[in-house]
Amino acid sequence: IVPPPPPGTSVGPDFSQRMGAALESVNTQQAKASQAARDFETGKTDDLAAVMVEQQVSSLGFQMTLQTRNKALTAYRDIMNMPV
Repeated sequence: IVPPPPPGTSVGPDFSQRMGAALESVNTQQAKASQAARDFETGKTDDLAAVMVEQQVSSLGFQMTLQTRNKALTAYRDIMNMPV
């Protein structure tokens, strides 16, 4: 059995690093979807299904990011409104 690390020590990436990586991933997916749509519009590809899948993945990633932000803001407001 491995003992837990002492308080205040970090074992893995912290919250801001994880959020930054998640936002970068969403940004990359949106760029990928945009490029797929551009390729379809210019005739570089004729696979409409792949373009639609890329668009849906991008949309889901964005919606997840938006909901995460909303939950974090709600939690922040709840904490700020707590009586001291």
